[in-house]
Amino acid sequence: MDSAAAASPRRFNTKRWALWSAYGLLMLVAPLIWTSSLSLTMLTQMGVAIIACLAFNVLLGQGGMLSFGHAVYSGLGAFFAMHTLNMISDGQLPLPVSLVPLVGGLFGLLMAALLGYVTTKKAGTPFAMITLGIGELVWSMSLMFPGFFGGEGGISGNRVAGEPFLGITFGPGIQLYYLIAVYCFVCTALLYAFTQTPLGRILNATRDNPERVEFIGYRTQAVRYMAFMVSGFFMGIAGGLGALNFEIVTAEVVGAGRSGAYLFFTFLGGAIFFIGPIIGAVLMVLALVLLSELTQAWLLYLGLIFLLMVMYAPGGIASLLMMNLRVAAFNKLRRFTWLYLALAVASFIVLAGAGAMIEMLYHLQLNEALGPQTTFMGVPLDASKSISWIGAVVVLVIGVAVLQPARRRFALRWGEAQGEIEREIKRREAQ
Repeated sequence: MDSAAAASPRRFNTKRWALWSAYGLLMLVAPLIWTSSLSLTMLTQMGVAIIACLAFNVLLGQGGMLSFGHAVYSGLGAFFAMHTLNMISDGQLPLPVSLVPLVGGLFGLLMAALLGYVTTKKAGTPFAMITLGIGELVWSMSLMFPGFFGGEGGISGNRVAGEPFLGITFGPGIQLYYLIAVYCFVCTALLYAFTQTPLGRILNATRDNPERVEFIGYRTQAVRYMAFMVSGFFMGIAGGLGALNFEIVTAEVVGAGRSGAYLFFTFLGGAIFFIGPIIGAVLMVLALVLLSELTQAWLLYLGLIFLLMVMYAPGGIASLLMMNLRVAAFNKLRRFTWLYLALAVASFIVLAGAGAMIEMLYHLQLNEALGPQTTFMGVPLDASKSISWIGAVVVLVIGVAVLQPARRRFALRWGEAQGEIEREIKRREAQ
């Protein structure tokens, strides 16, 4: 590289700036498109979940550290943020409400510094087991120390505290949404910037080859520890925003269920891509708010989805999107249009058959007093009659019979397309 090239400024990345602009614009106009109160509530929760899943992915995706108790840091940040909010309401602390999430982030950082020093001494399975133990320890403490955790009822507060700034009180949901949107955008940008830093790069190396990292002079425990603190800080911010949103914090926020949700949906979105946790966070809110209202068997459906993703798409939804974008870049995506349609139709038939049986079974077990009649996909079903079960089995068998040849043909065509792409790449490199 000559001196002129070395001295030239870094090239302006148009695509990256376009993506970030679109991301910010989407946050800006989202409540103007989805205007109902339910939509605003879901958008607000999505902003909090995006920060939490991205922070969790600092460990899982970038550092290869599987944590079963990372909700501890968002939960403790939420508790401390709520105590801070109550102090502001009582006039004991002259702090703007808009900075309360940062207080939660600092407390999350403090707890990550204390607990992470022990946790990151090990890697792999021992690390995961230690995080599980710490998570259960903190959850049990939440019931043992009601002075800080509020006992079973938790701690509540009022976000309309202190003097309003330019008429902003954060009482209306739209004002709170834009506060969370600003935090979400800034935190997303900072976490992406972290992936480009030397610490972020060496964290990836620690994930892929820790022995070589030690050989070139870095302490892998120190790298994991610093990444753990970064993650704890942003988890605390997410917890503080959640406290402002719900105005109540209970022991549930440090429980294993919340930690499992972060793990599940971060993996489902795609932990190996930066956009993956964002997709997972959106799906998490949709599942917890909408899917749980549609069916009592929503946890079973989530478990089946997780099983299928592990078997057929371990890279998550983001990996599926990236693979299709790669195929589209070489103008080979059109050949899969009918195959995708066939897979979608077959999958819908399988879902109809299996879902009908699941819903009838759940109805018989949980809603027996309401009678045997239930409805699935707009179709009335009588769980007490064999014809309903036989019909569901027939639909399931038909769906599987259609799905299997479509899946095999898709796999064959996909392999052929990937081979053509590899040959095209080699041809371009040879020119």
